[in-house]
Amino acid sequence: MTQLPEDPEITARARSGGLEFRSLVWLLVLVTLAFGWILLPYYSAVFWAVVTAILFTPVQRRIRINLKGRPNAAALLTLLIVLVIVILPMAMVGSMLVQEALGVMQRMQSGEISFSRYAEQIYAALPAWLTGLLDRFGLADLAGLKARLGEQLTSGTQALASRALSVGQDTFNFLITFGVMLYLLFFLLRDGTGLALRVRKAIPLNEEDKRELLARFATVIRATVKGNIVVAVVQGALGSLAFWFVGIHGALLWGVVMAVLSLLPAVGAALVWAPVAVYLMVTGALWKGIALVAWGVLVIGLVDNVLRPILVGKDTKMPDYLVLISTLGGIAVFGLNGFVIGPVIAALFMAAWDIFIDRRAEREG
Repeated sequence: MTQLPEDPEITARARSGGLEFRSLVWLLVLVTLAFGWILLPYYSAVFWAVVTAILFTPVQRRIRINLKGRPNAAALLTLLIVLVIVILPMAMVGSMLVQEALGVMQRMQSGEISFSRYAEQIYAALPAWLTGLLDRFGLADLAGLKARLGEQLTSGTQALASRALSVGQDTFNFLITFGVMLYLLFFLLRDGTGLALRVRKAIPLNEEDKRELLARFATVIRATVKGNIVVAVVQGALGSLAFWFVGIHGALLWGVVMAVLSLLPAVGAALVWAPVAVYLMVTGALWKGIALVAWGVLVIGLVDNVLRPILVGKDTKMPDYLVLISTLGGIAVFGLNGFVIGPVIAALFMAAWDIFIDRRAEREG
């Protein structure tokens, strides 16, 4: 069979077209990196605007239907709902938390709350064999411990004083970031469907794979945010109630700390209530300490063991250990935002590998 000669004009045109496409790809990479670079200072605002838009898009769609297809009014009304049910409660809790923290600091300055005194009380209540063990390892030097604690408190106070000088600037930056988030959220709610379609078209995969990846992305964000926030609020409220019942100062403050730490699955809230329970038991308030342990294990721990798998693991279809590792890694890399970013990356990792395995099996079959 004779091979027809190649047309030089067609060959040159194909080579030119390939070069143009590669140049376009490189241009796309460069401008995308540059765009990400200029957005980096406000990545938290952009990130939470996208997350909130994904969470409230079903609400916006219902409102838009009821308003007979008025996108601006539907987006504005949805934004007001976000402010009422999310932002305002957070602002109220934040105000109460500041007042509680100021009260705790005043009691620390007056000596009513003294961590060195608590350490002495705990040491005095320890059995002889344990104090001997501490002596052997050089951990019973209360005077040195008190001096080191005083140095840490002094340096901490100086750091807070220097930090107070930049409160105005931080507040200004926060207001700008918050304003950017709300502004972007409005347009994401209004034009989010069109933007999602453009992103979907730009992904160089077939329709089935794109549908699976985007569905997994939205599902993980909804499950992670809603699940972790529900668990955090419930555990923080239960921990604050327990601390108030046993007479711990700053119950609201410690409840908020437990809520934040509860973003770490399995171990979060126990980092607060367990040491307090030990202190109560060794300083004579035995039944209060036992009650706090029972409440922490049977009630606060039950919330984590029951609600988190239902709200997070079930929808994300990820095992508990992967949720824990990805959450810890996400927080370590991205800060508090990582409790969402970590599980999302883990879920997309699993979905991408599932797609790859399926496509390779189809080729081999």
